Amino acid sequence: MTGLGRSRFLQVLTDAGIVALSWFLAFQLRFDHGIPVYYDTLLRRTILLVVAIKTAVFLLFGFHRRWWRYVSVRDMWSAARGVVVASLVADVTVYLASPVHDVRLPRSIAVTDLLLTLAFVAGARLLARTLMERPRMGVVARGKEVIVVGAGDAGRLIVQEMQRSRLLAYTPIGFVDDDERKRNTRILGVRVLGTMAELPRFVREYKPDEVLIAIPSASGEMRRRVVEAAQSADVPVKTLPGLYELISGDLDLAGQIRPVQVEDVLGREQVEVDFDTVAAYLKGQTVLVTGAGGSIGAELCRQIARVGPTRLILVDNAETSLFDIERELVDERDFTAAVPKLVDVRNQKALRREVFEKYRPTVVFHAAAYKHVPLMETHPLESVRNNVVGTRIVAELAAEFAVDRFVLISTDKAVNPKTVMGQSKALCEWIIESLGHRRDVPTRFVAVRFGNVLNSSGSVIPTFRRQIERGGPVTVTHPEMTRFFMTIPEAVSLVVQAGAIGGRGQIFVLDMGDPVKIVDLATNMVRLSGHDPRLPGDTHTGPRDVRIVFTGSRPGEKIHEQLWSGDESVGETEHPKIKRLSRPPVDAVWLTDQLRELEALADEGDTLEVVAKLGAIVREPKREAVTAMPADRRRTEASPRTADERSASS
Repeated sequence: MTGLGRSRFLQVLTDAGIVALSWFLAFQLRFDHGIPVYYDTLLRRTILLVVAIKTAVFLLFGFHRRWWRYVSVRDMWSAARGVVVASLVADVTVYLASPVHDVRLPRSIAVTDLLLTLAFVAGARLLARTLMERPRMGVVARGKEVIVVGAGDAGRLIVQEMQRSRLLAYTPIGFVDDDERKRNTRILGVRVLGTMAELPRFVREYKPDEVLIAIPSASGEMRRRVVEAAQSADVPVKTLPGLYELISGDLDLAGQIRPVQVEDVLGREQVEVDFDTVAAYLKGQTVLVTGAGGSIGAELCRQIARVGPTRLILVDNAETSLFDIERELVDERDFTAAVPKLVDVRNQKALRREVFEKYRPTVVFHAAAYKHVPLMETHPLESVRNNVVGTRIVAELAAEFAVDRFVLISTDKAVNPKTVMGQSKALCEWIIESLGHRRDVPTRFVAVRFGNVLNSSGSVIPTFRRQIERGGPVTVTHPEMTRFFMTIPEAVSLVVQAGAIGGRGQIFVLDMGDPVKIVDLATNMVRLSGHDPRLPGDTHTGPRDVRIVFTGSRPGEKIHEQLWSGDESVGETEHPKIKRLSRPPVDAVWLTDQLRELEALADEGDTLEVVAKLGAIVREPKREAVTAMPADRRRTEASPRTADERSASS
């Protein structure tokens, strides 16, 4: 018999003993001066029958499929219902089929038996849980003393696990919660010390080893206050992820507690998307992701694989990153429908033969692009070849093979672009718009524009992290520099939703919240690493200081990025974090001619001419006259507010 089988057998045996004891005591309590002979005979002849009936009912109610160690209030109510039903069945059986002639079961015995059984069943389970969760003196180390921020469900859950688990090795010494009604009350024996405003004093007085944030919905501002209060006394701060992650599947809090990261203190709310619902259009489809080995492309592959496409084609020209994402999907996520293709998006023949003709994708996410602004400034030919030419080739093949949907990953740097990279991405958006408005093209072309994504390859956060690990300095280009930030999973989930709601030739922009000052980001990262940031002009010095220096803006770099320009109208969509942009489309014939000239210059390798031509195209685009737009196209592209503005301008 396995350990689980033995445990359930002992539970059944215990409940059978409880039933027998309750039945016996009910008779004893009913007759104070001794049980009459005929009722004593009834007791002896019915006790095994009652045990059999009630145990069978308990089994039907699933009494023994629940671990007594984790018994809950819901389990108690279920047990109460089972006891009532079992008692009624047993009492009716004994009453109607009494083995003693003319002796019927008294109602008082039936009621007493019910109450005793209920009390013993509940008591046995509570006693088992109490004994299993008692502190093991001499076995469990006292561990780190911790103040828990948040006395709600998550806080109670983590303290409960601390008290019964040897793995965590934590001792909770108090809660902090802004609900004044909880002050000085005790939760699982741990006192609520006071409110968040008093946390700095509590940290100084109690000198905990750590402070733990146990509020899944805590804002970035709240987390920042906790970090500042704790670090003023050199106390590290850790946090829990969302409560859903804690209670889904096996509870492994030892692996869930983690240090506070910069994403936790940015001051913006996490975007929530019912991904399985919005991504339903990908189920059973053949999906192509270009740039599949990059930060955005790889996360696209992870999230798309959850939905269950028939085939997921991974295209990238970087061997190692393509190998990594393909192995992750197959080995770690058991998604065997992944097909890696080591193909460059600039190679039209290979892309046609190896991907579109062979697999006939129905949905395309185009994430392949060169994105590093300073590098593209020194390599404008590659920026044009990879971003502009690559996008044109993939988009035209998608139109030729009648792909259902095509989603371009764009960037806020395409808005009023001053850099080669931004200008190349602006042209990518125009290509998508132009193809999307063609009546002879069945594909729904859309572009999704967003700002920086946290922890993407080459982004500022990994750079800052490396600089801090070396002891500094941390380099910030300008003290007023701001950028929009969003996590990679958030951005990708919204990209997939935009693909679901997008119409032909539309541009979407993700609402990134308020921009973040880069110097504040650097300061927070230094503090979270356990150091003290030292800005230019600071007079204090210390052994843990990490200097932050300003190096000056790079050529073409904006102090503040924009998500849309002044000539673009912004409309709402069904998701509050996805905005629809409207603007007069670029003249398709003019764009084709300009792209032909630009690509010819890139083929000739004339860097200066390519830079000049690229800038001229973006500065002075030729757009279609609004009055010449077909009525059905205007309805598809424009929101009501945009339509009014266009009517006024025409």
